[in-house]
Amino acid sequence: MTSPQTSPHMFLVPPPRNPVYYTLASGTLLVINKVAIVALPAPSFVLLLQLLASAGAVLAAHGVGAVTITPATSRQLLHFLPVTIGFLGTIYANIKVLQHSNVDTFITFRSSTPLVLAFCDWAFLGRQLPCGRSWSSLGLLLLSSAGYAYFDKGFVMDAYLWLFIWYVFFTFEGVWVKHMCDTVPMGNWARVYYANLMSAPFLAVVLFFDTSEQDLLAETEWTFNIIAPIALSCAVGVAMSHASYLLRSHAAATTAAVVGIVCKLLSVTLNLVIWDKHAGPVQLGFLLMGIFAASIYRRVQRGLQALRQAPLRQPPKVSDYGGVVAAKEAAAS
Repeated sequence: MTSPQTSPHMFLVPPPRNPVYYTLASGTLLVINKVAIVALPAPSFVLLLQLLASAGAVLAAHGVGAVTITPATSRQLLHFLPVTIGFLGTIYANIKVLQHSNVDTFITFRSSTPLVLAFCDWAFLGRQLPCGRSWSSLGLLLLSSAGYAYFDKGFVMDAYLWLFIWYVFFTFEGVWVKHMCDTVPMGNWARVYYANLMSAPFLAVVLFFDTSEQDLLAETEWTFNIIAPIALSCAVGVAMSHASYLLRSHAAATTAAVVGIVCKLLSVTLNLVIWDKHAGPVQLGFLLMGIFAASIYRRVQRGLQALRQAPLRQPPKVSDYGGVVAAKEAAAS
């Protein structure tokens, strides 16, 4: 086995705990997706391209030996079915929100997700309940979302309906993926590959029956202004898929959600710079309140009972990093 010190592929991806990697991917993808969906308002088609690009990129990297995709067992694939449902529902509802609303609306309501995930972490994943400081943070997040909605002069019912659908899928996916990372040994590049590959057929069926998107695609003139943002969203989507699994391998579902909120400060900045499709000053104030609240959140530890019942980790296997152990990617929580 090639050692981590001498692996020729060790630096092809950032270290698992590198926050810059996740911040850049998460902070930019939301705005890039908004630009892509404005250029081509066909969310099913755009997402299908992103899924195929992510799965194809990982498969190509595996083919040249840059990463490793371990063959999945039937048990692992069975665990991936709920992941596929949650993942596909989350990203589809996400892009539908962006189709009917602006980036700021999505970020603000995403900021309230740790409230639900904190309870789910405690109820299903054996985490302790948040401390006083963290409850204060979660309370500010709720106030941020409520204040933003109250002053939302561009209220669109379709946007808030899709926000609710996204909320349900995001909560389910966040908890289940964390459970899977803790209990199903698999390298993170393999997780990216299987999650995207298994989601693509479902979205292809949706696109097949969506005649409005088919008509739009038939009439589309494929100019640079359309191709460029879609291609960029596909490229950043690969990094985001991997960064997301790395983060959730090392953090509780609530903590991962909070980190994702803090990263959205980059999204807000980009959104303000590139165009006028953003919220007003009062709403931006509530949005920044939510990001600040997320930044003061203190992660909770696993409960004593969960630690006692936690299964022993299996011996490490060769990972996606060409020698770094795969078990290490899912060990810390």
